[in-house]
Amino acid sequence: MNNFAARFINDESGATAIEYGLIAALIAVAIIGAVTTLGTKTATTFGKVSAKLG
Repeated sequence: MNNFAARFINDESGATAIEYGLIAALIAVAIIGAVTTLGTKTATTFGKVSAKLG
């Protein structure tokens, strides 16, 4: 039983998976923010062009 407890305490493989998950989530948030900002600016630009043409 002590051997099992020692192996369980020293096992860090789950921590690595959690770290990769957090990194992926942060990258996704950054991408969503960038695309949202770019989309808003693009829509504004097309609106201005449409108003000049119309």
